[in-house]
Amino acid sequence: MPLTINGHDHDFAGDPRTTLLDFLRRDCNLTGTKKGCDHGQCGACTVLVNGQRINACLTLAIMHDGESITTIEGLGTPDNLDPIQAAFVRHDGYQCGYCTPGQICSAKAMLAEAASNWPSFVSEDLSGAVRLTREEIRERMSGNLCRCGAYSNIVDAIVDVMEREQ
Repeated sequence: MPLTINGHDHDFAGDPRTTLLDFLRRDCNLTGTKKGCDHGQCGACTVLVNGQRINACLTLAIMHDGESITTIEGLGTPDNLDPIQAAFVRHDGYQCGYCTPGQICSAKAMLAEAASNWPSFVSEDLSGAVRLTREEIRERMSGNLCRCGAYSNIVDAIVDVMEREQ
């Protein structure tokens, strides 16, 4: 069964109990996605599946046949960073770097959600246009933990991208 990861097919024929995270790291050699808590609580393993963020440690690889999976390696290259990657660099939103791939994937999805007017728990208006305030960004990024405490820099990076895209 092929899985489409970062635009390339990867054959999956392993144990059906293999998590997407373990398949990415072990079988595809895509080690940018990190194994943090392995319980879906820290967000270090966040990847995009059909543009939506998920915790790769909480899903099985076999469940994603026919879906498009994007890891940090699929967002940009060292010579051509994705805008959110470049903003993380500009604003020092990466600190030690362990959580950064999950933070960036989550931020990428969060910006797309807001652009599609998906409200969150703290959205002021559930039926109108979503306006990303700093509070809204913090709420939407709350599933991604950073031991270094780079939260304010991460929010600054997201605001930077949001302002540049307007």
